[in-house]
Amino acid sequence: MKNEVWFRAGARQRNAEGARGIVNLLDSPYVRLRSIDIDAVEWADGFWARKLALCHEVMVPGMWDLLKDPEISHAYTNFRIAAGRETGHHRGPMWNDGDFYKWLEAAAMVYALKKDTRIGELMGEAVSVIAAAQQDDGYLHTPVIIKRRNGDMSARPFVDPDDFEMYNLGHLMTTACIHHRATGNSDLLAVAVKASDYLCTIFADPDPALARNAVCPSHYMGIIEMYRTTGERKYLELAEAFFEMRDLVESGTDHNQSRVAFSKQRKAVGHAVRANYLYAGAADLYAENGDPAVLRTLVSVWENMALAKVYVTGATGALYDGASPDGSSDHEEIGLVHQAYGREYQLPNVTAHNESCATIGNVLWSWRMLLITAEARYAEMMETALYNGVLATVGLDGESYFYVNTLRRTADLPFELRWSRRRTAYISCFCCPPNIVRTIAEAGSYACLVCEQGLWMNIYGSCRIDVELPSGVQVALAQTTDYPWDGAVRMSMELSREAHFRIFFRIPSWAKGAALCVNGEETEQHPVPGAFFSVDRTWRNKDVVDLSLPMRIQLLEAHPLVEEARNQTAVKRGPLIYCLESMDLPDGVEISEVAIPRDTAFTPVPDFSVADEKVTALEAKALVLRRGDWTGELYREIPRGEPEEARIRLIPYYAWGNRGGGEMTVWIPVRQP
Repeated sequence: MKNEVWFRAGARQRNAEGARGIVNLLDSPYVRLRSIDIDAVEWADGFWARKLALCHEVMVPGMWDLLKDPEISHAYTNFRIAAGRETGHHRGPMWNDGDFYKWLEAAAMVYALKKDTRIGELMGEAVSVIAAAQQDDGYLHTPVIIKRRNGDMSARPFVDPDDFEMYNLGHLMTTACIHHRATGNSDLLAVAVKASDYLCTIFADPDPALARNAVCPSHYMGIIEMYRTTGERKYLELAEAFFEMRDLVESGTDHNQSRVAFSKQRKAVGHAVRANYLYAGAADLYAENGDPAVLRTLVSVWENMALAKVYVTGATGALYDGASPDGSSDHEEIGLVHQAYGREYQLPNVTAHNESCATIGNVLWSWRMLLITAEARYAEMMETALYNGVLATVGLDGESYFYVNTLRRTADLPFELRWSRRRTAYISCFCCPPNIVRTIAEAGSYACLVCEQGLWMNIYGSCRIDVELPSGVQVALAQTTDYPWDGAVRMSMELSREAHFRIFFRIPSWAKGAALCVNGEETEQHPVPGAFFSVDRTWRNKDVVDLSLPMRIQLLEAHPLVEEARNQTAVKRGPLIYCLESMDLPDGVEISEVAIPRDTAFTPVPDFSVADEKVTALEAKALVLRRGDWTGELYREIPRGEPEEARIRLIPYYAWGNRGGGEMTVWIPVRQP
C-alpha cells in the first residue's frame, strides 16, 4: 500500500497537513478554539523539556521492553499469535490491545517531536504485526482471533461487553490518526479505516444486547477522530448512532452510565474512567453536530464533578467500590459500582482510589470543554490534573507507576488495600502506564490554541511555538520561563509580516496581582485571575511580552462536607499541590502528630533535590501534638499541655514516593495561632 491517505469518492476531503493536532479540528463547526500541529511546540528547556526527555529516553523504550517480553506482559505477543507469527494462547487482561495502542500513540508523538529513527523502526515493526493480525472483514481483537486460530470457532465478536472490544478499537483509531500525522505513513490508518468500516456494518441496526458494548468508551473519541481525519461522514453518523443506542440498553446501571438516558444526566456517577471517557467523547460529538442537549449534559456533569467530586490534585474516582444511586428509595435500583465517583464530597484520603486513567480522562474531558467553550475554568482543571494527578502517577525515574493515587499513605494499616500505594515497574492491570506516557508526550499540544482572532496561551513553559493563524500569518513565539517554580514568563515574537490579532493569556485563579507588559509597558487593563486576558494590537517582529504570575503560597480548605479534610489544609504554590512526607520531619515525629498554625509563613527552598530532581520545596514552622500509643483504644480524652514546635518541609505532590517508604499526607491539621 502506498504511504498516503486515500479518500473514497464523495468523501469530504480535509487538509491533513493543515490540521495535524492531537485532535483534528480544522473543520469542526462548534468549537471556539482549535488545536495546533502536534509538532508546533518544541520544549526548549525547563520543566516540560525534562519530562519529555524522560519520556523519549526512558519511558517509551522501557515500556516497549516490558510489552514485548512475554514473561512480563503478553500484549505484543498476543498480536504476534493473532497474526500467525507465533503459536500460543491469549494471556493478560482483555484490554491489553488498547494498552499497546496507547504505547504506540506515545511513541508516535515522541517521533513527531524528536524524529528518532529507532522509535520509527519500533513503530514500523509493531504496525506490521497489528495489520497482519486484523481479519479480512476488519475485526481486530486478539482474544477472539487467537481462540479462533486455536480451533475454538464458537468465539464470536461482541458477545460479552466486558471483553473491552470497543475500548481496544477506540484506542486503535486514535493511535492510527496520531501515527499518520506524526509519520505521514498510512499503514496503521488503513487498519483503522478497515476496522471502522466493519463497525459501520455491525452496528447498522443494533439490538439491546449489542448496545451494551460501550464499556470504557474510548471508541467515541476514536470514531470521531476517524471522521475528522478521513472526511468520511459515515463515521460521524456512526458516532451519533453509538450515543443513540445507549438508550436501548435494558436494566442499565450507573456502573456504565446507562441507568439514565445521556441527555438527562446531570451528575458524575459510576466508574470514573468510563464516565470521563464518555464525556470526552460527547464533547467531541458536540464539536461536530452542536447538539445543545449534549452541551447541557456536559456542563452540568462537569460542574458536579468540579464542585463536589474531584480531589485537590485533579484526580477522580474516589472509591474502590461504591453503590449508585446509593440513596435511592428503590432498593432494586441500587447497584455496585467499581472505581466509583461516589457521593458528593465523598473524598477519602487513605483509601482514595483515583485510578490514574481517571485523572487522564479528566484532562481529556476538560481540554475538550475548553475547546468548545473557551472558558478558563476548564483549562485550570486540566492544568491542575496535569501537574499533580497525572505527573504523580509516574516515578521521577520514568520507570515506575501508580495504578491508584492516594492522598495519604499510612504505615501499618489494620486492613488491606487492593492496590499498592507504592509505584512499580509493571502492573497486572497495565492500562494506566501507557496512558500516562502518551499524556506526557502530548503535553505540548495543550500549550497553545488558535481561533479566528488569534492565539490562546494555555500551559506555560520554556518552548518555541510555531503556528499559522487563519489569516495566513506565520507566528513564532519563544517562551522563556521557569514555570511552575517561578511565575515570570517572557515571550518574544517573530512574524512573517506585521499583523493585527489578539493573544489571550490564561491567568490562573491563584495568580492574584498578575501583570502583563508589552515591550516594557504595562497594559492599561489589569489581568483578572481565573480568566483569559486579551491583548489586541498590531504585532511586529521582536515584540516582547512579559507576564507576571505571582506564586503565592495558599492554605486551602475543603468544603465542610468533605469530612476527611475538615479542619485541615492543603498547601498550594502556583499550580502545584504540596505534601508532607515522613522523611521531611524531625526524628521521632509522626505525620499524624503534625499541625500547621493558621498564620504560619512558608519559605520557598529552590533547587531542593528529590531523587535527583530539582524542585522548589517549602519550609515552615509546625506544631507537634504528641499522641502516644493508641493500642487498645478507640476514643480518649485530648491530652493537655502546649504543643512542641518543629520545622517541616513540604515537596510537590507529584514528586512524592521517590525516596523509599514512609508516610505521606496532602491534608494537614490546622491550629489557631
